[in-house]
Amino acid sequence: MLRYTLMRLGIFVGCFLVVWGLVYAEILPRGLGDSNLLWVLLLALVISAPISFVVLRKERDRASETVVARVERTKANLEANRTQEDVADDLARAKADSRGGRTQAQGS
Repeated sequence: MLRYTLMRLGIFVGCFLVVWGLVYAEILPRGLGDSNLLWVLLLALVISAPISFVVLRKERDRASETVVARVERTKANLEANRTQEDVADDLARAKADSRGGRTQAQGS
């Protein structure tokens, strides 16, 4: 997952540098007033999103498989813990019932 994030960030930074260079060379408009940096950031984001979607498809699939595996493992661990707690609770109740049954039998 970290690898995918870093690759996505790298594509964004590359797009930012290209857009900044094109704005600096006055090939692209500078924006309105003092909004130059915001314009460059927004344009770089709009350009990098579809590039990342296409170029990082395999890496995104690999990252999602890792996340799905982690979620399944966590679900299995939670189920095992819940089952273990249920067994311990059942044993404690059975032990308490058996003690209570003896006490009532002795008192009669």
